[in-house]
Amino acid sequence: MGYKVAVVGATGNVGREMLNVLAERAFAADDVIALASRRSMGVEVSYGERTLKAKALEHFDFADTDLCLMSAGSATSKEWSPRIAATGCVVIDNSSAWRYDPDVPLIVPEVNAAAVDGFKKKNIIANPNCSTAQLVVALKPLHDRATVKRVVVATYQSVSGAGREAMDELFAQTRAIYVTDTVEPAKFPKRIAFNVIPQIDAFVEDGYTREEWKMSAETKKILDPRIEVVATCVRVPVFIGHSEAVHVEFEKPISAEEAQEILRQAPGVLVVDERKPGGYMTPLEAAGEDATYVSRIRVDRTVPHGLAFWCVADNLRKGAALNAVQIAEVLINRKLLQPKQKAA
Repeated sequence: MGYKVAVVGATGNVGREMLNVLAERAFAADDVIALASRRSMGVEVSYGERTLKAKALEHFDFADTDLCLMSAGSATSKEWSPRIAATGCVVIDNSSAWRYDPDVPLIVPEVNAAAVDGFKKKNIIANPNCSTAQLVVALKPLHDRATVKRVVVATYQSVSGAGREAMDELFAQTRAIYVTDTVEPAKFPKRIAFNVIPQIDAFVEDGYTREEWKMSAETKKILDPRIEVVATCVRVPVFIGHSEAVHVEFEKPISAEEAQEILRQAPGVLVVDERKPGGYMTPLEAAGEDATYVSRIRVDRTVPHGLAFWCVADNLRKGAALNAVQIAEVLINRKLLQPKQKAA
């Protein structure tokens, strides 16, 4: 007996990718339901070789549904996740709505899978921010060996992290520039085509943005509350794939060669690190891939026990859809979730 799975926000970038990942990984689902807002009702989405028509979230009964992969934004999640969870359906939420709730586990399976047990308090599990997910996958094995004290990270985040409208804006602006049309920013505060924007999400009182704050708060919750993180998050004119330049200070000495070997053996990580032109990964090559790629591992001589590296991942997959499906797999593998139909 398989599981009944609902994907909320199925017509968006991440929702579509969730359906792709469920099919690719042959997730143990007997029934998969695509859900969206009423205005997207009837929109067709792909699930493996099948085509699903989106149903309206407002009209769907979750009583016999086992899992809900939620990718419809914070406001929708705050309203609907508790309702869905109350039916006994486990919600795995991709928004920021529940990440900082102490009663909701924030999970990256390669890093803190054991913490998933805490989902029983609210029947909700949170997916981290896309930029945090790939960072902690790379940091975890190094932290286990040498204990991370401080992280300084600059991100280069693709427009897909801001949704389909953002991807359309990059495409439209790029085309407009080539034909000398007027370029008017809409989704972003400044032109994104052939430009970079050092702002993701709103500013907070101390001058950081919410995205930068998220990276710090989430790294502490997922990996270790003692780690200090300072981030500068930048939107770049790339369609898919986030990149990060990471500088790490450790408590114990660790060489670049040792770090490279540790990361080669780490789950979810692939090391591509040849010290020659092209001997590293870029977001273009990481798009469509599941791994977090680490390149350019080297000593940071500005601090004791420092390393620097370059980190790239597909933000729609490991940063969102893949991580959510992996969480669902953890629930099943740990026997924390039984199909309702079987239980009945």
